[in-house]
Amino acid sequence: MIAWRYLRARRAEGGVSTMTWISLIGITLAVAALIITLAVRTGFRSEFVGTILGANAHVTVYSQGEVTAQGNIDRTIADFAGWADRIGAVEGVTRAAPLVKGQVMANNVDRNIGVQIFGIRSQDLRTIPGIVNDETATGDIDDFEDGVAIGLGVARELGLGLGDKIKLISPNGVKTAFGTSPRVNVYDVTYIFSVGRYDIDATRVYLPFAEAQSFFNKEGSADEIEVMVEDPEKINAYVGPALVAAGEGALAWTWEDSAGSFLRALEIEDNVMFIILSVLVLIASMNIVSGLIMLVKNKGRDIGILRTMGLTEGSVLRVFFLCGSMTGLVGTALGVILGCLFAIYIDPIFGLVNYLSGGGVWDPSIRGIYALPAELQLGDVLSAVGMSLGLSFIVTIFPARRAARMNPVEALRYE
Repeated sequence: MIAWRYLRARRAEGGVSTMTWISLIGITLAVAALIITLAVRTGFRSEFVGTILGANAHVTVYSQGEVTAQGNIDRTIADFAGWADRIGAVEGVTRAAPLVKGQVMANNVDRNIGVQIFGIRSQDLRTIPGIVNDETATGDIDDFEDGVAIGLGVARELGLGLGDKIKLISPNGVKTAFGTSPRVNVYDVTYIFSVGRYDIDATRVYLPFAEAQSFFNKEGSADEIEVMVEDPEKINAYVGPALVAAGEGALAWTWEDSAGSFLRALEIEDNVMFIILSVLVLIASMNIVSGLIMLVKNKGRDIGILRTMGLTEGSVLRVFFLCGSMTGLVGTALGVILGCLFAIYIDPIFGLVNYLSGGGVWDPSIRGIYALPAELQLGDVLSAVGMSLGLSFIVTIFPARRAARMNPVEALRYE
């Protein structure tokens, strides 16, 4: 009751000071910033992992290779159908598809870009969720065997649309008596996809499997087996059985091997950002000390009277601890509301910022994805709340103890 009266008192009556309002606003903004950062962190990881797993193999199984008569290492897989069938039968494996891969130059009129060719069977292409998407793709996937499927970024760079022709140029083409001459083939664009990741959309072209074998002079063989599993987060549990099923000479490369360094860097950055923003919460909490010290000084006479009436040191400590902790509680609650609302409506907010700045704030060619993602998780919100309340309660104890230990005789000497 006493703490509530002190909090409601006007400043002229020695109530809550300006420093308390500053600390309240500071805690609100610090908690909101912490929640927003954690939400964006979680959204980034989910977005990147989702796009990586949505269009790329969870495990790539390939051959360790054999040395040819010319001294080169041939890593192609002759029994690719058998490898795919045996790996596909492994428990937990949802898909095993042979691929022919290569890098070529794509051309349309006077535009040229480098692209990566994925030679794949039509039935296997239909099982890639990031590619077959009615909301982001254009064209009919059933027409894939009559042409090629290209990423949205490739289409934009070359100025291509459905029904247009794309020219693919490979330096390792037709073998003649005078050496190897470049192979140049022209294909109809029958399907345009977007997986939500710029570096894939801007470089990937899918070619029918048989056509890719002919284009890269790999008739009767494949480069690797693309494998997808039920639980990609536990990918290491599937690697051993997949290699055993493939047979002797098989090697594996998982999605964690290819993207692991990026994910580890992202995790380190997340931890650093959490520490930095926690320092901001601590600074905002320290303002509570200033406000509470001023309140104790203004209420020195009240403390002396209450002590002479029989109020114990513990009761005085609780009065001023409640005054300080209430600031932390209210600030944390407001920060949670503000942070959650910002994370939920981050798209329109970011759109407004982009509009006010004249556009171009977010460059997908640099960041790899097309929008700023945010994903609220209960654990992130609870960690922010725990950090804020813990710091607020700890810093409140010291001025509250000072008030409790005040000598009533000294407090009333000049009254």
